[in-house]
Amino acid sequence: MHTADRPAAATISDGAFYLVAGVCGLAVGVVGAAFHLSVDFLLGWPAWLVARLGDGPLAILCGAVIAALAVLAAFALTRRFAPEAAGSGVQEIEGAMEGLREVRWWRVLPVKFVGGVLALSSGLVAGREGPTIHMGASIMQAASDWLKLGRTDVRGMLAAGAAAGLAAAFNAPLAAILFVIEETRKQFPYTFRSYTAVIIASAASALATELVGGTAPDLQISTDAMPLALLPAFAALGVLLGALGVVFNRCLVFSLDWTQATFRRAPYVPALVVGAAVGALAIVLPDAVGGGETLILRMVGENLPVTVLLVIAALRFAGTMASYSTGVPGGIFAPILALATAIGLAVGTLLEAGFVVPGTTAAAFAIAAMGGLFSSTIRAPLVGVVLVAELTGAYELILPVIVTCATSNLVAERLRGRPIYEVLLERTLRLAGRTPNVHSDPMSSPVGVDDPPASGRG
Repeated sequence: MHTADRPAAATISDGAFYLVAGVCGLAVGVVGAAFHLSVDFLLGWPAWLVARLGDGPLAILCGAVIAALAVLAAFALTRRFAPEAAGSGVQEIEGAMEGLREVRWWRVLPVKFVGGVLALSSGLVAGREGPTIHMGASIMQAASDWLKLGRTDVRGMLAAGAAAGLAAAFNAPLAAILFVIEETRKQFPYTFRSYTAVIIASAASALATELVGGTAPDLQISTDAMPLALLPAFAALGVLLGALGVVFNRCLVFSLDWTQATFRRAPYVPALVVGAAVGALAIVLPDAVGGGETLILRMVGENLPVTVLLVIAALRFAGTMASYSTGVPGGIFAPILALATAIGLAVGTLLEAGFVVPGTTAAAFAIAAMGGLFSSTIRAPLVGVVLVAELTGAYELILPVIVTCATSNLVAERLRGRPIYEVLLERTLRLAGRTPNVHSDPMSSPVGVDDPPASGRG
C-alpha cells in the first residue's frame, strides 16, 4: 500500500498543520540554498582548470574526464539507490498526489541532492528546480509519515513541498503557489487547509532562501514599457514559441526513448559520452553548457548578432535533449528559459534592425519569450507570466508577456501538444508495465502504476 493511501492514524489541528508546513518550508529553503551554493561553487572548475592548464588540448581532455566521471557517478548513484530520482521529479510528485507513485523520501533526498550536485556541477544542460521541487516534496512526505497524516493531508503536504522547492529554486514564491494550482490542478486537493499550507510553505521557503541569497530577482533585466502597437509582434512570437514548445516536448520524449532502446545493454554509456562532451564544451564553448542562468544575463547585456543567438539556441536545444536523457537528476525549467531568451533576443534584434522601436525591444522580447516557451512546454501560462515577472522584475511588461504566453499556449493546444510532466509521468508508468491503452499520438501514453525501470530515465 502506498503511503498516501494509508488511513490516518492521527488527526492534527489546522494550526498544527500550518506550523508543520511552515517549518518544513523553512527546511526546504535551507536545503535548496545549500544545493544551489554547492552547485555554484563546484561550477567554477572549468575556470580553475583553464587558469592552470590554459585552454588547449590538455585542458579539454581533463575537462572531458572530470565531467564524464561526475555524470557517471551521478547516474550510478541514481540507478543503484533511487531510480525515481532521475530527471526532474515533478512528474513523480504529480504521480504521488494521484496515488500512482510513492515518495520514498529516505532515499530520494540524499540521492537527489548528491546526484544533482554532481550532475549539474559537471555542466549538463539541466536546471536546479526539478531537484529542489522533488526534495521539497520529500521533506513534506517525511513529516507526513511521522505525523501519520491521511491521504488528503498528504496530498496537500506534497503540493506544499513542491511549491516550496520551486520557491527556493527561483526565489519566486507567488509563481510557486500558482504552479501548484495550475500544473497539479488534476491532483491538488482544493481545501482551504491544503491551499493555506501551500502559501505558508512557499513563503517560508522564500524567506530562508532570501536570508542566504538576498531579495533581488534572480535574473534582473532592465526594460521599458513597450508601445501597444508592438502587441501583434508579441503575439507572433507566441505563435513561434507555441510550435517550438510542442517540438521541444516531442524531442525530449524521443531522446529518452531512443537512449533507452539503444543503450539497453550498456546503460552507463550515455552518461559517460554526454559527460565527456559537456566537459570539453565547458572549456571550448561555455555558453553551450550549464543550466543557463548566467548565460541569460550575458546574452541580454552583450548585444550578440542574430546568427550567434541562433547557434546558441540550437546548441542548447540539443544539449538539453542529450543531458536529460542521461538519467541523472536535473530539471528543464532553466534550460527552457535560456533557450527562449536566445530566440526572443534574435526576434527582438531583427525588429530593432528593421523598424523604429524602443532600444530595449530585444530585452523585452527575451523576457516575453521565457514565459511563452514555458507556457507551451509546461502548459501553465499563468505561471509563465508570473514567473518571468518575479525573476526579471520587468512588471511593466505584464501585458506583452500575457499576450505571448496566451498565444503560445493556444498554439500548443491547437497542435495537440500536451504538458511535458503529464507525458513524462505516463511514460514512467508505461515503462513500469502498465499499458491499458496505447494511442496513436506518440505523446499520448496510458496511465498505470508501479516502480520505474532500473534505468530510471524520465
